[in-house]
This record gives sequence, structure tokens and C-alpha cells, in this order.
Amino acid sequence: MIPVPATTRVWLAAGVTDLFVFRGRRGDLVKVIWWDGQGACMFLKRLEKGRFVWPSAKEGKVALTPAQLSMLLEGIDWRAPQRTWRPLAAG
Repeated sequence: MIPVPATTRVWLAAGVTDLFVFRGRRGDLVKVIWWDGQGACMFLKRLEKGRFVWPSAKEGKVALTPAQLSMLLEGIDWRAPQRTWRPLAAG
């Protein structure tokens, strides 16, 4: 997994692009390009089943938190994640 600092701002382009995070036409491939301090690095991931959840942006870009980027890369719907359990009681 890519270690994404909590202060990192992530932008996705919803159309054809050559920006930092983009996906293939079928939706099962994501490429991430980032600067690690020494040079450009590329991360590529293809899902065996399903597709990456991708936004439809009105302004052509969407801001993600590092947590949302992690969910996107795991194939989780980052727009409305669901807990797998709920606490029975608080405190």
C-alpha cells in the first residue's frame, strides 16, 4: 500500500486526463503517479473482479482525503462507506 501522509491533498480528474490518479476505460485499472522526493513513481492496480468506484465531477475534479484514496484503491465505495459492525453501547 502507498503510505499517504494525512496532509496530502488528492485530486481525481473525472474525464480523459494525464493527471496524478486515473483509471482505464473499463474501470478495472487505476494508475497513480506521485513524487517520492527523488523521482516520479507509478503505482498500477487491476481488479480481478468488479470496478473502481469513480466520481462524475461537475467541475472536472474531485478532492479526496488519503482515507478515501485508500478505499478507492481497495475497490470500496469511498463515497458512502458502510461499517461492518456497530458498537452495542458507548462508554
